[in-house]
Amino acid sequence: MDLWHDLADQYRAFARDAADSPTFAAWSAAVAEDAEVLAWLGSLPRLKQQPNLVLAAARLHGVPAPGPYAALRDALLGDGIDGPVRATILSRSTQTNEVGRLATLVPAFALLAARHGGAPLSLLEVGASAGLCLYPDRYTYRWRTDDGDVVVGTGPGLACDVTGPAPLPRRVPLVGARRGIDLNPLDVTSPEDVAWLETLVWPEHDDRRARLRAALEVARADPPHVVAGDLLTELPRLFEEAAADGPVVVLHSAVIAYLDDAQRVTFDELARGLVADGACHWVSNESPGVLPSITANASSPAPEHHAFVLGVDGRAVAWTHGHGRTLHWLA
Repeated sequence: MDLWHDLADQYRAFARDAADSPTFAAWSAAVAEDAEVLAWLGSLPRLKQQPNLVLAAARLHGVPAPGPYAALRDALLGDGIDGPVRATILSRSTQTNEVGRLATLVPAFALLAARHGGAPLSLLEVGASAGLCLYPDRYTYRWRTDDGDVVVGTGPGLACDVTGPAPLPRRVPLVGARRGIDLNPLDVTSPEDVAWLETLVWPEHDDRRARLRAALEVARADPPHVVAGDLLTELPRLFEEAAADGPVVVLHSAVIAYLDDAQRVTFDELARGLVADGACHWVSNESPGVLPSITANASSPAPEHHAFVLGVDGRAVAWTHGHGRTLHWLA
């Protein structure tokens, strides 16, 4: 789903992407054909029209989910210019801090750590939200393969079905430092921010809600350092700080989609320049159309239900499920 495409097409694409949430799939498909609701959405700023944000705001203010589309429609069309749903949409952002993605990111981290003799990594996440994905060393991973399960680590469990020649590590990589950048960092100790994170989890996904709560406990024990700011301006500054703490890995997942085309090119050039200079590594996990320079060198098309392409230092290495459920490593 591209946030800069036609509004009805955005909702049609989200209906397909959200196939494992019957509620969101049905609601989004209905919105795409509802001229009145599309007009209401069209009165919002462009990046505030996106399905994840709108549907979460409606749920936060009482629209039942699972529940009928009519309740969503009535809530949106009945929300005045100063209505609570609109106010939440305007004040919040989609900041789904899906820690399940670590099951697909950790093999890439371990691959990079091995290049530095297993040295602790200095992680720098752009678009970090509450920083929950900055703790890859504090989970137990169960990678399910055709040859049996590979299990490493300690802490809350994350599981992932794996195909292809994935370099699954025999231990989790060490982390020497954790930093993040976000336009509006969320606070793991704030009840309001935590409530928003929980609302962003799709209605039927009880497993993800439980995983989020476990991740919040991990982060509260050692709150992350996430600075407020634009990733394009803050990354060079924070990078210098991170470099003092070990091999730097710049990472992001489902973030660059929020940049416009020109900003995406600028970020791509910035990250590639840092990698070319030997200054850092770069782990990206985005929808295929977001960073076409990475997707273009994937050796095979995405299997069904693999929404993201995983890149290491600007090259595609795997296809991944958007919530970390599956990983298909490329040959």
